[in-house]
Amino acid sequence: MKPGLIFKRIFVAAISAAVLVPVISCTDNFSETNIDKNAISVVGEAELPFLFSGALQSVPWSNQTGQNLAADQYAQYFACNATQFPSDRYTVNMSWIASNFNPYYTRVVPQLKVIMNQKDSQTAEHALANIWWVYAFHRVTDYWGPIPYFNAGQPAKSVPYDPQSEIYDDFFKKLDAAVKVLQGKTGETPFGSFDFMYRGNISNWIKFANTLRLRLAVRISKVDPARARTEAEAALQGGVLTSNSENGIMPRSDRHINSLSQMSEWNEFRMSATMKSIMVGYDDPRISEYFIPALTTGRYEGLRNGLNVAQLADAMNRPNANSHVGPRWTAPQSGGIASYLSTPFTIMTASEACLLRAEGAVLGWNMGGTAKELYETGIRLSMEQWGVADQAAVDAYISSQAKPIAPNDYMKSPPVSEVPVKFDETNTQTQLEQISIQKWLTVFPDGMEAWADNRRSRAFKLYPVVNSDNPDIEDPTREYIRRLPFLLSERLANGVEMDRAVTLLNGPDKINTPLWWDKN
Repeated sequence: MKPGLIFKRIFVAAISAAVLVPVISCTDNFSETNIDKNAISVVGEAELPFLFSGALQSVPWSNQTGQNLAADQYAQYFACNATQFPSDRYTVNMSWIASNFNPYYTRVVPQLKVIMNQKDSQTAEHALANIWWVYAFHRVTDYWGPIPYFNAGQPAKSVPYDPQSEIYDDFFKKLDAAVKVLQGKTGETPFGSFDFMYRGNISNWIKFANTLRLRLAVRISKVDPARARTEAEAALQGGVLTSNSENGIMPRSDRHINSLSQMSEWNEFRMSATMKSIMVGYDDPRISEYFIPALTTGRYEGLRNGLNVAQLADAMNRPNANSHVGPRWTAPQSGGIASYLSTPFTIMTASEACLLRAEGAVLGWNMGGTAKELYETGIRLSMEQWGVADQAAVDAYISSQAKPIAPNDYMKSPPVSEVPVKFDETNTQTQLEQISIQKWLTVFPDGMEAWADNRRSRAFKLYPVVNSDNPDIEDPTREYIRRLPFLLSERLANGVEMDRAVTLLNGPDKINTPLWWDKN
């Protein structure tokens, strides 16, 4: 099976679903049974929990090539300090970004499709499969725009791409239907211990689904404000995450180590100058959780994104002169902790839910509180989530007039923003920028979500990359990356449908073509 051949990939994956994760049952006298060798293997009821756990763990959160060298740097959580990687300068390596495309179709789609096909639509298991389907695919479409969606998992020689607007419409329908089913199943524990995130706790799954619906509603707030408000208010009414005890957290396993921890010791990325400007300027108590001081200075230091090979050779830009990712992802020899490989994945939090509601309140939606109240609650929840127990420090942060600073980096950059933490009760644009910054901080280190939200909002503007090696963006002070181009492997294997997919973009297949919901 060749990677990138989507029609073969989906067909083979669907046939092979039972062997992608451990299975219990088998067929006696298999070699003597007269079967259709082209038929999809039958998976029994006992295997469905294994399939669900496989789908949960197969969303490639924070893998190196598809996320850390892409969205994590486009969101400017990190800057690249490895001279062999030009992705921070907008060079797109097709084989790398395939790692955030192929696994969804080979390890998520077949697992969830089997569950959906075997369980009645009114069962809790079917509902959970649909919720995770939406979570997985919103990450794919927010990278590329049009993707194979409605026919994903259907055996075919070619698979059409679908418009992002129609995909989002289906997201909302799936989440609404799933929540309605789950509301009548709160006494059940679907998939039990095989549900690594919530252990079958339906009340938490309802809140997770509604928070995801709220996230997606805010995402379309510029392209379809009426639909966005309707979906956001319905999500709130159904119940969203409000406590850190409800957060979507995925523990690591023997097969699924948090790859940010795994990558940290390769010493190929460091804190961005954007992060230093904000967190040091705000004297943010979370900074010691997110990063460790630079070894050579003992201070928090960051790099501008997009430095070229000659610039990276300067002593000021070397790894030891800049801040590594925080101790929970870093080994002891670099200043981290012994249990860094056991760090779980944070999928979605109550803090993000509050900040999404705060933005909705600024837009005039009914979000169950004022923008100021929700903004401040979101910050408090984030501090609690990251272990900041000093309430006096949290209070001081929320009321602080401190602003981002000039990061004193190689490029002598100015402050990335001029807004303080203290909520501005008079200026709407300042409010949106403040909420955007806090949302960017609270979803760390999920660069995929941070990059998507920043492209959608642009209320908070990141530094331009110093150099662009991509001819689509000759002047990075005026343009920035807004999507990933379609895979070369898809063009080779699914060419006719790829030509049609480009027409769905309303622009060329380039990195500076905005997605459907990006109206900046």
